[in-house]
Amino acid sequence: MDRLDHLEHLDRHLVEELAQVARETVREELREQSRKRRRTAALYAASGAAALYAGGAVALAVGLALAIVLPGWAAALISAALLGAVACLLRGAARSGHGPHAPHRVADGAPPSGAGLPYPPVPGAPPMPQTPPDTPRRGA
Repeated sequence: MDRLDHLEHLDRHLVEELAQVARETVREELREQSRKRRRTAALYAASGAAALYAGGAVALAVGLALAIVLPGWAAALISAALLGAVACLLRGAARSGHGPHAPHRVADGAPPSGAGLPYPPVPGAPPMPQTPPDTPRRGA
């Protein structure tokens, strides 16, 4: 009987040791993934900042080019109007769904199933009915 207790103790010890190794392995993997994601996020942020400065430089170049033939205030006003128009076009494209992550449209131009819902449709789910189903009334 004493030998059986000793084996159970060894089994528990082995299971605890394996669980500890598994936990440490998972922790290390999560740390590594988190490092990679932080680096990726930092690179995206840096590229966004560089793009912002590049856009500013383009706007300045347009303004300076217009200032050659127009007064400075008119060149600045035209540059601001152009930037505002571009911003409106981009916002409209984002709202209408013509961006890179736009929902797919059916060939006849009908919106995808579930359009108009406060949440996006689940891929692969059956389409939502346009009217609620009829339910029989009790006592009728």
